[in-house]
Amino acid sequence: MNHLNAYDRPGFFYLWSFLIPCVCWLAAGYISRTPGLDTHTTLQGTLGIIGLAAPTAVAAWLFLQKPVLLADLKPRLSLRSIRLRYLLAAVFIGPVTLVLAQLISLAFGYSAEQFRITGHPSFTSALFSPWLLLVLAPLLEELAWHSYGTDVLLARYRLITANLLFFAYWFLWHIPLAGIKGYYQANLVAEGWQHGVNFMASMVCFVFIMNWLYLKNARNIWIAVVFHLCANLGNEIFATHPDSKIIQTGLFAIILAWLIGKEKALFLHTLSQQDGENP
Repeated sequence: MNHLNAYDRPGFFYLWSFLIPCVCWLAAGYISRTPGLDTHTTLQGTLGIIGLAAPTAVAAWLFLQKPVLLADLKPRLSLRSIRLRYLLAAVFIGPVTLVLAQLISLAFGYSAEQFRITGHPSFTSALFSPWLLLVLAPLLEELAWHSYGTDVLLARYRLITANLLFFAYWFLWHIPLAGIKGYYQANLVAEGWQHGVNFMASMVCFVFIMNWLYLKNARNIWIAVVFHLCANLGNEIFATHPDSKIIQTGLFAIILAWLIGKEKALFLHTLSQQDGENP
């Protein structure tokens, strides 16, 4: 049974999922960059986590209002609907494209030092380990985006339109993080405009590929978590040159072009037309 019509509060979900993190992260950014306040790491870190968890809390509140939504959610939290080939794709697409990008970069004179396993992420964070954030971010985000956020768009739009709308929102949602000293997004700004543009381009590909996996596994939330998690961890294992990540985005684009060509019906029709399931 298709329960997508029950996902009927897009304004509430997306407004509060943006406002709460925005306020928390702007405050955390102010603390991190203000002499005398930058020592308040506990407050800064707490604000960061509250912002990260806010969309999940908003989604949980909406689910508790409607039993039909909880009934729809339960099978999507089961591991049974995940198919092995898609699980392997979710695990390996991010790390493998990164390694290939680094190999390609060698032809352009970049150093093989990129393949060195650093043992520490490329960013810092207050209060919490960056490794913990790399795990928490995919978990907390996808429990919001792929429990309620994606579905409330799929109830109204074709997949291709829903993807583009979510990409625009998700990109704006990340912007306040650029103000927090030491965070990944802040480091991107410091590296130069081209890396900020690449981050935006990579997000487009990321959203399309992740939602393809999501629908191919009966809207299973964990497949999105795994894809997001493995991409995050894969991108932080090596001493990757920032320019190699531009090459990686190109590889993502090739994969996406192939997927759109292969799955035109999936991307160009509404989910209701496909009955919500895509084997």
